[in-house]
Amino acid sequence: MIGLLQRVTEASVRVDGKVVGSIGPGLLVLVAVQPGDTEASTRRLAERILGYRVFPDPAGRMNLSLADTGLSLLLVPQFTLAADTRKGMRASFTGAASPETGRRYFARLLEICHEGLPGVQSGVFGADMKVALVNDGPVTFWLES
Repeated sequence: MIGLLQRVTEASVRVDGKVVGSIGPGLLVLVAVQPGDTEASTRRLAERILGYRVFPDPAGRMNLSLADTGLSLLLVPQFTLAADTRKGMRASFTGAASPETGRRYFARLLEICHEGLPGVQSGVFGADMKVALVNDGPVTFWLES
């Protein structure tokens, strides 16, 4: 499972012109499910999302996590993160899980994150989404589990 974590001052997701998820300061995480992902890899990514230290402490060092700060989280499914781009001029998506598996594990990730942080927002699996964000820093990390 892949999570592209971005520290943001704000972020939102629209589907058919309607806002389906919106946060203030916190993390926007784009998520891709890969073949072979399991409950364990889903739990591990959730643990890392909630615990990864990307927010500044009083000294300005990145020592605080979502769990420490209580800031917001917006999860957005994005299977294209699992693309194989090593050859040619068109991506291959063999590195992404089937839509059924992706939907199931994305929903499970959302459930686990809700358990650890109230008010988690999300995009809509399989929808044509418009994502807006203001990256803070910029701070972006690629996480895999």
